[in-house]
Amino acid sequence: MKIVYSEGHRSHDPQTFIHRGKLVPSPERPERADILLTSATAAGHEALEAKHKDGSVLARVHTARYLDFLENGINEWLALPHAAPEIVPNTHPNRFASRYASHIVARAGFHQADTACPIGRGTWSAARSSIDIALNVGDLIASGQRRTYGLCRPPGHHACTEMAWGFCYLNNVATLAESLRLNGADRIAILDIDIHHGNGTQQIFYERPDVLTVSVHADPDSFPVFFSGYTDEIGCGAGEGFNVNIPLMHGSDDAAFVEAIAAGMQKISDFGPDVLLISLGLDAYRGDPLSVFDVSTDGFRKAASTINCFGGPVAMLQEGGYPCAELGDNLVAFLGAIDD
Repeated sequence: MKIVYSEGHRSHDPQTFIHRGKLVPSPERPERADILLTSATAAGHEALEAKHKDGSVLARVHTARYLDFLENGINEWLALPHAAPEIVPNTHPNRFASRYASHIVARAGFHQADTACPIGRGTWSAARSSIDIALNVGDLIASGQRRTYGLCRPPGHHACTEMAWGFCYLNNVATLAESLRLNGADRIAILDIDIHHGNGTQQIFYERPDVLTVSVHADPDSFPVFFSGYTDEIGCGAGEGFNVNIPLMHGSDDAAFVEAIAAGMQKISDFGPDVLLISLGLDAYRGDPLSVFDVSTDGFRKAASTINCFGGPVAMLQEGGYPCAELGDNLVAFLGAIDD
């Protein structure tokens, strides 16, 4: 299988991560991509470095003021007296806010949902390189590749129209879906199997009938992202019925994980997409530092075999999956089964 990567991710090396009030090392660090790339190439997959792509499609996914904040806000932030080297919000607009304020501290609170998405000098360029990966994957699909994987870092499925969230800044899979739509695909399906709900992807396509979004994830009532991912979120307006959430109990094993993915694939089969996009989180693994599931490496192999029933092209973009001894093995198991 052809896999697309970029060395551009290295410019994003977050130093701030607050977990239950405590400053701890971020699990979303450059070594993630190194582990995944080394494992995939050792398994025989062909690595292609992403070429820079025109990013005008981003304006169809994210707002202009959000893109400007991501690209240029760090300079304004660093000009503040005694500023930290990363933008980390310390105030957020509450439910009664009446306006979009212009001060960089206010904009940080508006555009960054949590403290897991600090913005440093290299964050924008890394996020753009992740978009390049996604768009290069789209080119491979357009050229006839049946199965393609993009090693996106930073990930993207929590990024909303104008909000960074949970390690994510630009929504890679939504941008790829929009690009494929512009280039002739009538219907796109997105299956998100990260342990965290794909809330950004849901929000972006919630009112659209041309992109079906399906997310299999841990019950969000007591797990991030907390505020979405419930079964009654089905889309609205023209998009009603085109958003599917399949939350699973904490502690779910291989059988429950694969059964939920099979249910999602039935929805996708009924929808009849031209292309299937996979938000490939590997953090459902039992040994992942953020996991609340009991999914094994073989569980990812079985999940990929279940997805492989789709006869059209499948593009996979990396989402979660954090440093642990088996991270690379889990990717290799998934890619091997979906490439079978």
